[in-house]
Parts: sequence; structure tokens; C-alpha cells
Amino acid sequence: MKKFIILIPLFNDWKSASKLIKEIDLEVNNWEALVSILLVNDASTESRSGIETRYKNIKSVKILNMKKNTVHQRCIAAGLKYIFKNENFDRVIVMDADGEDRPQELSDFYRKTKENPNRVVTGNRYKRSEGLAFRILYQFHKILTLIFTGQLIKFGNFTCLSKDHVGELIKKPYLWNSYSSSVVRTFSNREYIPSIRGVRYFGPSKMNFNALVFHSLTIISVFKKVVIIRSIIFLLIYLFFIFNNISLFSFIPIFFLLLFVSIILKISMRGNLKGLDESLDNIDTIDILSNSDSR
Repeated sequence: MKKFIILIPLFNDWKSASKLIKEIDLEVNNWEALVSILLVNDASTESRSGIETRYKNIKSVKILNMKKNTVHQRCIAAGLKYIFKNENFDRVIVMDADGEDRPQELSDFYRKTKENPNRVVTGNRYKRSEGLAFRILYQFHKILTLIFTGQLIKFGNFTCLSKDHVGELIKKPYLWNSYSSSVVRTFSNREYIPSIRGVRYFGPSKMNFNALVFHSLTIISVFKKVVIIRSIIFLLIYLFFIFNNISLFSFIPIFFLLLFVSIILKISMRGNLKGLDESLDNIDTIDILSNSDSR
């Protein structure tokens, strides 16, 4: 029987995580698999509450309590490294805790992995639930990413990896920077399920304008070499067209292009294999809340 681990990073969102796990427990009822949950608690400042100790279909729930807050993406990286080093598993599904990754789509992942056991499966968004302004900004982010990297990334954290995929991914320094673009850069042979961006269970979205800008730049930074090559090409083409009409005004786009590339290079330096390798040192305690024999 295949063993699935569902990896969920969170910060303070215990109420949402509690509801999510209950819905997961119902969703995996008909799976011919052993399903466990791994929560990576990113040094939450609020006390844990609402997480039950027993579930009908989930074999176990384990919580890694981090000493220091390291942000969402790095919690995923640390969680993957912990799972590969310490757990017996066949597949890992990464998803957010807030309900925006819908638990009813987990069975689509399960079926797709049975059809394509050797491929990464991603939850590609074809419908979103945010307001119009955010959707426009997100489309701009995707277009910018496509222009400078050649990659149209349609998924976030909602993905499914095999054990071999996890083993390969945790060797990449850029995983310490961005999960989704690391998956794209590392694995070209991918399958996908269509995914709807769900509505948060509780509270407003934490993805504001500033967070979206940094998120976009971080994703792009994983492809820094491609960004540099494409930027040089764009610059040469632009210089060719303005050669006979050079002015102070015509240098403004060049300034912004150089600024953009410098920011990308600076952010890319956050990709750190040493930090990834030492990420498990940030684990404070490990809580096992459930270890039933229901399956």
C-alpha cells in the first residue's frame, strides 16, 4: 500500500489547519493508501488549538515546531528535507493550510499519480477567487515571469512529488528561495490537474501587494542565468532601435532594466544550499498528535 504524506506549512493559522485536516480525513476515505500529515509550524506566535488527536482515515499527524520564523517557502524546503531523511513514504503532497488549496482536489492528485507514477503532478490554476485588482496584478506577474524566464508557471505550492523527486529537489540551493519555480527548473516532465483557487477558511489573504511583488521576484530569481541572457538580448534590441535617437529620456528603460536585473541577482543570493542543509537544526520540538491504526 502506497504511503502519502501531506506537507502543510503554517504560521498562526491553526483554526484553518484544523478545518483542513478534518476535510482531508473525509477526502482520503476511499484511497488505497496510508495517509499522514506533517505540519511545519513556522514559529507561530499564537498557541495551537483545534487540532484533534484522532482521525478516522489519517494515520498520523506530526508537527515540526521551528525555533525561528523562516517564511513559508523555507518551511516547505525544511519539511521536504525532514521527510526524506526521517519518513518512510512514496509520495508527498504539498499544500497550504488556509483552504485556498482545496482538499477535494487531493483525490485528483491521487488518481493522477496512479496513472503517471514517475512524474511530478502540479495543481494548475484555471480559476481564482481573489478580487479583480489582485487577479490583474497576478496576471502581470505571470507575464513578467514568462518574458524574462520563458516559463509560464500556473501553480503555487499545491503539488505532488515522488520520493525520488524529493531527493533530487533537496539538493538544489534555489529550493531555499522558491518552491514552485524550483520544481519547474528541476523537473521538465510534469503532469497536472486543473485546480480552482479556493476561498480562505478564515480571515483575509496574507498576500498583499508588497508580498506579491517580492513573491514574483523570488520566483524569477531561480532562473537568474536566463534572466541575464534575455535582458542582454532585450537591451541590444532596444539600443539598435534608439541608436539614432539617443537622449536622456531614452535611457530610462535601460535604467529600469538594469535595476530589475540587479534586484533579481540580489534575491537569488538567498538561495543557499548551506541554509537548506542546516534547516533541520531549526526544529525545536516535534509533536505527534495522532497515531491511530484506523487503516
